[in-house]
Amino acid sequence: MNQDQVKAALLSIEDAPMDFTVIFSGKKSGKVNGLYKSESREIIIHNRNFDEDNLLLYTAIHEYAHHLHACARGGVLSSRAHTAEFWAIFHGLLEKAETRGIYRNVFADSSALLELTETIRDKYLRENGNLVKEMGMHLLRAHDLCIAAGARFEDYLDRVLRIPKIAARMAIKMYQYNLNPEVGPDNMRFLAGIRNDENRAAAENSLLKGKSPDAVKIAARRLAEEEDPRLRLEKEKLRLERTIASLSKRLDEVMLELEEI
Repeated sequence: MNQDQVKAALLSIEDAPMDFTVIFSGKKSGKVNGLYKSESREIIIHNRNFDEDNLLLYTAIHEYAHHLHACARGGVLSSRAHTAEFWAIFHGLLEKAETRGIYRNVFADSSALLELTETIRDKYLRENGNLVKEMGMHLLRAHDLCIAAGARFEDYLDRVLRIPKIAARMAIKMYQYNLNPEVGPDNMRFLAGIRNDENRAAAENSLLKGKSPDAVKIAARRLAEEEDPRLRLEKEKLRLERTIASLSKRLDEVMLELEEI
């Protein structure tokens, strides 16, 4: 693939609000496969790192996700580029690319990997989820027994079980909310932190359907913002301020270029 073909492939996955350039460095790098320069909106790919197009496309989609993330933030990226919002954008692009046959789902090509994946899910994620949920049930009973004995449940957690109080509360919520162990203990902890029943059920369903945790977290955050109009407006205000600043900077650059012509 050449630079123009890569750009065309990226635009066929999802259109971009701001134009960008794809550049092949013609070099091999031992540090990174590619990078994105938000100020010049350039996707640079060290194309000599790749022997086949699918891996090159993976890197291109990764850097394109940075570009779309920057577009959503008014053309400006923070110093911490790999946020949950970025990963949600990236994973969404990969799903679209796989659906449209632009990028090949490499995880489905190996029967040995598929078999191992099922082992990990069944023996570790699901079983560990069940264990933490069952612990929540027993902790809830321990809470009632502590009250009956005139003891502090927090003291029992600190000095008898010697486990963090927040971990105990999360386990209890996992049991009370009857979360599905299929999603694994880490995702169950995230779900236990969602107070709204409908939003929690929607997030759990998305995880069970195969959405990435970052994509689900961003979707849950947006639902929470919809319920809080002030939070939504404050976020929109910040986005507009960034856009104005970015456009003002670009306007100054254009004015300077015009003066030089």
